[in-house]
Amino acid sequence: MNALTLWRHARLATLAGPNPWGWVPDGALLTHKERIVWAGPLAELPAAHTTQIQKDIDLGGALVTPGLVDCHTHLVYGGQRAAEFEQRLQGASYEEIARAGGGIRSTVAATRAASDEALLASATRRVQSLMAEGVTTVEIKSGYGLSAHDEARCLRVARALGDALPLNVRTTYLGAHAVPPEFAGRTDDYVDAVCAWMPLLHAEGLVDAVDAFCENIGFTPAQTRRVFEAARALGLPVKLHAEQLSDQGGAALAAEFGALSCDHLEHLSEDGIRAMKAAGTVAVLLPGAYYFLRDTKLPPIDTLRAHGVPMAVATDHNPGTSPGLSLLLMLNMACTLFRLTPEEALRGATVHGARALGLHDRGTLAAGQRADFCVWDLEHPNELAYWFGHNPCRRVIHGGLERTV
Repeated sequence: MNALTLWRHARLATLAGPNPWGWVPDGALLTHKERIVWAGPLAELPAAHTTQIQKDIDLGGALVTPGLVDCHTHLVYGGQRAAEFEQRLQGASYEEIARAGGGIRSTVAATRAASDEALLASATRRVQSLMAEGVTTVEIKSGYGLSAHDEARCLRVARALGDALPLNVRTTYLGAHAVPPEFAGRTDDYVDAVCAWMPLLHAEGLVDAVDAFCENIGFTPAQTRRVFEAARALGLPVKLHAEQLSDQGGAALAAEFGALSCDHLEHLSEDGIRAMKAAGTVAVLLPGAYYFLRDTKLPPIDTLRAHGVPMAVATDHNPGTSPGLSLLLMLNMACTLFRLTPEEALRGATVHGARALGLHDRGTLAAGQRADFCVWDLEHPNELAYWFGHNPCRRVIHGGLERTV
């Protein structure tokens, strides 16, 4: 191996190894193309590598962390729902707005009316905001098309983002997000359609995982099971919007299918937690939606922690319930609202966020991992969850190459 790049004079939060934060106070990284070859104290740099170093970069004592992973977003859509925000402030509930034809359905109408070019342009602006704060991998769900044609359009736009930008994009098919107007009163027929579209979307290479909204205003556990069975027949992993507004037993159902993640989880039971632990399913916490909906039912953080269920943190960016575009703000909210520690929050947006996407080659700074990392104008990683309304990201390295922030 030759043509190594040395990144030195850094405070490393590797998130690897037994030490808190995987902390290396005077550290260095060696990278070759897309991979990290070595990470550790600069004083322990292997002599065998020194003659292979082609580029030597002094990071000036800056903080370095793994690249951030936003593992739950709905970035591709048309329109916005600021009027519903006002309705909720005046006392209307999320469920009332949805049942009156607002909510997801209103975004579906705007998305269907938007051109591919408009969807791509708006999604590009949104994802660039995330990238500026150090996001190097993002998940993007469909779910605002709700027809074979429009679900495919949204997934193609998500793929196009990954092709056009220095960013890794994972796509999730969320056809079972809501029932579109043309299927009103025929939810089971719509589930049949969602399952029928899935092989076509998969054959086009548009689907990395399959999701559903298992909720009293969404789909029943029995309907969700049908979607998951269709995914399993295609070899696609599943994840679930579970237990956000009520306990439907969705987490246990998802765990039965070896789900990558269950997301939201404010009403999660201990039985659901045990099932998730046994299946290796990640709990994805979405404090932005909790905050924006002014929820009061906290996810069972202490019980998740006691059972050793890994907890990810994501933006849940969407136009109705979490229109934020700052994963760093979500770290702060995860601490202030959910009482995660700053280290738990950062792990949630790196190693556990990656695991929630089925990715095990990123999220830590260690040999063999992708060379995705961020350079911050900070002294210590706990500051990432401390500051808000400020972007301390100085540089972002994606696949070993520096990108413009």
